[in-house]
Amino acid sequence: MSGTTAKKVILERFDRERVRGFVHPQTYLQAAGVEILSPDGSVALIPYAQVKAVSFVRDLEGNGVLAERREFLARPKTAGLWVELQFRDGDLLEGVLANNLLLLEPQGYALSPPEAGGNAQRVFVPRQALSQLTVLGIVGGKRKKAGREAEPQQIRLFAEE
Repeated sequence: MSGTTAKKVILERFDRERVRGFVHPQTYLQAAGVEILSPDGSVALIPYAQVKAVSFVRDLEGNGVLAERREFLARPKTAGLWVELQFRDGDLLEGVLANNLLLLEPQGYALSPPEAGGNAQRVFVPRQALSQLTVLGIVGGKRKKAGREAEPQQIRLFAEE
């Protein structure tokens, strides 16, 4: 495994305050909340009830996911579950969850946002921030080949005439 890396994030709270800083991707989700390191070096633990979204961003000075386009203009191309998240305050956000449901965190959902070229590359939304999560579609699922008949499951004991 590579060395320790800190990811740039913009944490958006329900009180509309933005907290800019860094997180360790494997340990930022604590039992009590999100652990974030500010640019001045102080560590804060923000409770999940106060967190609306955590945007993993290219640039700390840019916007988070909630200041960018929140819905897809057409069906997404990225493979996964196309979902719509409704926040407790009524805001909506669309995104794509991984098709592998074993990757779901117990604290919330990590998804790809609609604006692929925007500042936010990934976003984490705590379960406590949502009032509803709706699956809009499945993108890129494996399909069975058409025209291929299923092989018989029953073996034959006697030759048929």
